[in-house]
Amino acid sequence: MQASQTSPQQLVIRAPDDWHVHLRDGRMLSAVVNDTARQFRRAIVMPNLTPPVTTVAAAEAYRSRILAAVEPGLAFEPLMVCYLTDDADPEEIARGYEAGVFTACKLYPAHATTNSAHGVTEIRNIYLALERMQRIGMPLLLHGEVTDHSVDVFDREAVFIERIFSKIVVDFPALKTVFEHITTADAVAFVESGGPNLAATITPHHLRINRNAMFAGGVRPHFYCLPVAKRERHRLELRRAATSGSAKFFLGTDSAPHLTGAKESACGCAGIFNAPFAIESYAATFDEEGALDRLEGFASEHGPRFYGLPLNEDRIALDRRDIVVPPRIGTDLGDLVPFHADETLPWSLSAA
Repeated sequence: MQASQTSPQQLVIRAPDDWHVHLRDGRMLSAVVNDTARQFRRAIVMPNLTPPVTTVAAAEAYRSRILAAVEPGLAFEPLMVCYLTDDADPEEIARGYEAGVFTACKLYPAHATTNSAHGVTEIRNIYLALERMQRIGMPLLLHGEVTDHSVDVFDREAVFIERIFSKIVVDFPALKTVFEHITTADAVAFVESGGPNLAATITPHHLRINRNAMFAGGVRPHFYCLPVAKRERHRLELRRAATSGSAKFFLGTDSAPHLTGAKESACGCAGIFNAPFAIESYAATFDEEGALDRLEGFASEHGPRFYGLPLNEDRIALDRRDIVVPPRIGTDLGDLVPFHADETLPWSLSAA
């Protein structure tokens, strides 16, 4: 790894990528995509649209809509993902991967999160697809929660490891798997104890908040996401893993925008919109942990190496300059509340 260039006032690193983001579609896509494209050169784009992205044609069309919404002059490559269903077609999946349309497949347990109603109801239903993916080297991305309502919402990640993920690893030892947006010490331990085909993404918000944030002085819907934030001991273990320098952990924002009205409602939507200040949030965390020299690996190198993609050649600069995050961001659809709303972050993405 080439060391980042650091001075007391500026950090220069290889341009980063986002290995997990929700860009939505239609007018919302146009409202949020450039928040990601200004910071990241590539992004793994989640396929949980309505209807979900399950075919090569749907992925190609969605990629075209994303690129059409990106501001001129921004170098941004969306990496498309196939949404797995119970009747997933191994031939279609392989065709998309071999054609360079699909970068990975995504496993959503049915009803685990936003727009996951078409997800997998029983893991063995997709074993033929997983066997084909293992054979061609195509990564599997997992939303790691069980949806059994008898399981406490704060335990669903750990139970997913026990009931499902541990069996996938045994049955498909050569399958590349990414445990997405991990939230627990259990997930950290599982990934660290696994082989080189097992990695994980970590969000900026799970590094900075624990479950108390959702209930500080009342219900705080803008801190509600799935998987939910956990106890403080889990947050601290995530920070240790992210800043450890281990190539098994890399950046994935899981930025998931919802309009303010959809968040502040009787049944508020899950998701935190962190894209506008994502790299600044990560920089603040790595700075607090005394690990700014490891941010480049986490943000810019571990992910592409796991996916077998080239590293970005250009650099970005972060200045040690306070930036105040606005309380709301207006769009022509309505307001969005960003992560860190009304907070001051000590690092700012350089305009140069």
